[in-house]
Amino acid sequence: MAFINVRNNFRPTTAFSIVGGFVLLLGANIFKPFTIVNTGERGVVMRFGQVQNVILDEGIHPIMPIVTSVKKLSVRVQKTDIESQAGTKDLQTLKIAVSLNWHIEPTQVNKVYQRIGDQEQIINAIIVPAITEVIKAATPKKTAEQILKERADLKAEIDNSIKLRLAAYGLYTDDVSLVNVSFSPEFAAAIEAKQIAEQQAKQADYVALKAAKDAEAEVNRAKGQAEAQKLLRQNLTPQILQQQAIQKWDGHFPQVMGGSSALPLINISPPSSPVEQTK
Repeated sequence: MAFINVRNNFRPTTAFSIVGGFVLLLGANIFKPFTIVNTGERGVVMRFGQVQNVILDEGIHPIMPIVTSVKKLSVRVQKTDIESQAGTKDLQTLKIAVSLNWHIEPTQVNKVYQRIGDQEQIINAIIVPAITEVIKAATPKKTAEQILKERADLKAEIDNSIKLRLAAYGLYTDDVSLVNVSFSPEFAAAIEAKQIAEQQAKQADYVALKAAKDAEAEVNRAKGQAEAQKLLRQNLTPQILQQQAIQKWDGHFPQVMGGSSALPLINISPPSSPVEQTK
């Protein structure tokens, strides 16, 4: 009987402890006395909804429930892709696809959130309008052909303008890439035809220049041959001809000769016959 009474007395106490613990856990979950700022984030501290100058780094931080709240923003590099349409100086329409890498300055997270808002609001209210405006201000300064040939210059101008615009809002530009620059199909076809015509003209110029060079070389060769023949005629004397004939003579006389013709060039008497030797 004593054991039964102990159990009866223990049950209400145990149940009360369980309920009390559950209430405490629920209260701690609802009214958290701390907050955790994850890696790559910063915490914006607000007291009764008013942004404070304090910025929470990564880690766990104590806060006052109900009175204090914390808004966490990412300070990591983020990528935003934007495509905008604009006009050129020669009234051509083009589309430019821009890829922007950016992040919030960690030391200005509270000001950025106070002035603009969270990441989605930053993109929609600041980044997209800024890039669109920069592109529409840069492309009318150049013709379509200049944009094709001087794409690096256009990128540099867009890059610098975007950096200046976003820096005013506490946003840092890591990189700007012109992913694609495209024109209307008609203009693209015209550019292609022009490039083909230029290549054909260059080829024709090359052929004409080569023909002129070949003709000039032929004239120079003819002049050289004529000059050589002239020098040869001036220096060719009977003595030189006689010497050249002697150098080339192989020691044999022609087998057939005319009755009254003399030996050519070389005046050498033939050897005496055997009959004349016996006399």
